[in-house]
Amino acid sequence: MMIIRLMMELRPRMVANAFRHPVGVIQLHGSVGDTGSMSKCRQMSFRFISKNFAVDVGLLRKGQRGSRQCKLQVIRASTSQTSTTDPILSTSKAESALILIRHGESLWNEKNLFTGCVDVPLTKRGVDEAIEAGKRISNIPIDMIFTSSLIRAQMTAMLAMTQHRRKKVPIITHNESRQAKTWSQIYSGDTKKQSIPVVTAWQLNERMYGELQGLNKLETAERYGKEQVHEWRRSYDIPPPSGESLEMCSQRAVAYFKEHIEPKLQSGKNVLVAAHGNSLRSIIMYLERLTSQEVISLELSTGVPLLYIHKEEKFMRRGSPVGPTEPGVYAYTKSLALYRQELDKKSH
Repeated sequence: MMIIRLMMELRPRMVANAFRHPVGVIQLHGSVGDTGSMSKCRQMSFRFISKNFAVDVGLLRKGQRGSRQCKLQVIRASTSQTSTTDPILSTSKAESALILIRHGESLWNEKNLFTGCVDVPLTKRGVDEAIEAGKRISNIPIDMIFTSSLIRAQMTAMLAMTQHRRKKVPIITHNESRQAKTWSQIYSGDTKKQSIPVVTAWQLNERMYGELQGLNKLETAERYGKEQVHEWRRSYDIPPPSGESLEMCSQRAVAYFKEHIEPKLQSGKNVLVAAHGNSLRSIIMYLERLTSQEVISLELSTGVPLLYIHKEEKFMRRGSPVGPTEPGVYAYTKSLALYRQELDKKSH
């Protein structure tokens, strides 16, 4: 049987880092011929590529002609730093920032229509609100963005990021199919460093208003009565006809937050969530442990960001950052203060 030995002429630490997770791609070059012949052994090489590591290995014939032994020898090794974590300052894993933004005014907000899960864009005022929200968070580190699948939330996140001082580019990830994932692949490590992944999720959508969607709110109150419409809009567990209650919306939004967003915060990632009044009310209910009665009275303004600090498995609300000229909100935590100082140094 052919004996192959892999002789890794690398530092042990580099090898450990490279192969800690069995995820990578092997690219083969050349051929070894059939299993009974080693005549083409010297023509084979392969490259192993992982997220942060690449190694080129050549398969060489060992000893005299006719020898049945070959060895693998490292030709070249390199590391690749493609992390999207902000290079200016990586906040401590014990502390991270969570920013929540309700989308700016939509065209149906302007028309006073029940919108729910109908996908309508922002108004000019909504665009301005999103830009203003971006100015308010321009000094806060952001490593990942989560939005609903609706365009008004995605527009808000994208417009807000045009104002961030790091000038990173938010890029929507497409994992809905293998082809979509392949076609949207980024092959430059430097470009990845200057990008922020944006994950869209229907679970963060506004609650579905059922048969009320598209109806004028005042006309609906006249038709069904103010008390009934108020109950549909503001109660916790009473849904509109064929629609979702806040409780039903909360079940999907909070479950998604726990499974996909909270682990990112626990690992030290700073996260922006751009979503909707009811999905965000649901998340805030979870973060602040509000009762079903307390969440009913919770109102969120369009385009106004809320900042939370995740530390020691707890969420601490810091209110709304009021703009890049107001340092107060950044004094709450050491890491945010240091991040802003580094931004200031870079700008001078």
